[in-house]
Amino acid sequence: MATSEIAALETMLRGRTKALATTERRLAYDALGDMFPVRPDVKVEQLSLGGVAAELTATSDVRGPGIILYLHGGGYVYGSTKSHRHLVSELGRAAGARAIALDYRRAPEAPFPAALDDALAAWKALLKDNQPQNIVLTGDSAGGGLAVALMVRLQELGLPQPSACVLLSPWVDMLAAGETYTANAARDPVVGKEIITFCARQYLGEGGLDHPLASPLRSNLKGIAPLAIFVGSTETLLDDSIQLARQAGIADVPVRLEIWPGMFHIWPTYHQMLAEGRKAIAQIGAIMRSAIQTE
Repeated sequence: MATSEIAALETMLRGRTKALATTERRLAYDALGDMFPVRPDVKVEQLSLGGVAAELTATSDVRGPGIILYLHGGGYVYGSTKSHRHLVSELGRAAGARAIALDYRRAPEAPFPAALDDALAAWKALLKDNQPQNIVLTGDSAGGGLAVALMVRLQELGLPQPSACVLLSPWVDMLAAGETYTANAARDPVVGKEIITFCARQYLGEGGLDHPLASPLRSNLKGIAPLAIFVGSTETLLDDSIQLARQAGIADVPVRLEIWPGMFHIWPTYHQMLAEGRKAIAQIGAIMRSAIQTE
């Protein structure tokens, strides 16, 4: 672990805006797309899936019919295809697959269940031309929670599951009940309970925070696709991942949980600056290749 890289990134992250204002935070999030441009061979195409805007990225390393469907994080309020393009395209490269990032509707303009409705519509559209065994579902933070909620909804509707689901620092409990919200409060340079509580209310309004399709930790996980969960040891959201792995195991879902020492929220986002980010992407790519059998 390169302590100088970690220190530089933590300084940058702690210096980011702490304002809750939606416009300000959205601009700050999208600035990641300017800070971390994609590599020269990445081809970007705008498309629509089931009436939902999406972005396809493909690299020169694409092999076979594999597809990654990526649901971006940002508390259901922030984040976009622009903010995550550099991460999504490199995950696609590592997997040897095309990557599709969904531009689902965000709160508060479009509260729950708009994001889930968009994810479901996109999934149905994707299945028209692709086999589910060739698709890996992926998401970070709120997008990770949305990915789990989508699989629960697919199971309820009797629709096919993806071949696998890879989650990066998933947020799966709107109640923010995990002990690490306190234990890691001083260690986490990215996420605190205040922003989690704010985003939960933006997404759900006055609705119940324990709704199983908003807090999928509290849903029936029986029958969802195998999970691989990557989370950092310093995250306030660490307990979300630990409890999700536990609930998945109880539901007989194959699950792989990796807790990376010293890592913070969605550290693979900073792969251009951080060796651990590149290592995580390589490992995730191997999991995806195995799931979609591109090797």
